Amino acid sequence: MGINGQFFSAIIPAAGSGDRLGASIPKALVVINGKTLIQRSVESLFPHVDEIIIAAPKDFELEISGLFSGSDKVKVISGGAARSKSVAAALSQVNENADFILVHDAARCFATQAQTMRVINALLEGDHAVVPGIEVIDTIKVIDSNNFAESTPLRSSLRAIQTPQGFSARILHRAHQSGNDATDDAALVEALGIPVRVVAGEPNAHKITTPEDLEWANRLVETNE
Repeated sequence: MGINGQFFSAIIPAAGSGDRLGASIPKALVVINGKTLIQRSVESLFPHVDEIIIAAPKDFELEISGLFSGSDKVKVISGGAARSKSVAAALSQVNENADFILVHDAARCFATQAQTMRVINALLEGDHAVVPGIEVIDTIKVIDSNNFAESTPLRSSLRAIQTPQGFSARILHRAHQSGNDATDDAALVEALGIPVRVVAGEPNAHKITTPEDLEWANRLVETNE
């Protein structure tokens, strides 16, 4: 068992194509300073969970499995066409004794182990759903279908949400029973009327999505590794 005798599972939906990144291979296999995005993402979870289930791109399951051949903690399955389908597929493989489940984006590969622990600690303190978030710097406008501004939310009430997100296993299974698609698992939990705690995130847990993001990531590792 993991922390405090609780069984922690982790899911990484990593079936993204990498098209927006401008890569010819799946995003999870893009290499930054000798390590793939998926390897870096696993590192931020590995010491703190009992199992990690990776939902991989179709036809790349064996290649990703080979990156973790030395560990029986990591299991690779086929992901789905949409993020929620990948999470749902991984959920079906989660250990039935799991108390909590973390869901982490492969593209947020610089989230630290400290961020993982902030989420875990909030779960252990009694929250059923926990997400990391950072303050929003830009002014945000809500617009209508004609691109006219409708309102301006207070920045103090806004957070840009990151991963890993953590949930009690029972709640996450229930949230995905709807079959709805979402870019954020917490949104499915919110739809059940369950409070979602926001803990401190990290600027470097930025999602790598575009070529500019990849340039940023390479500069980051040049400075820190």
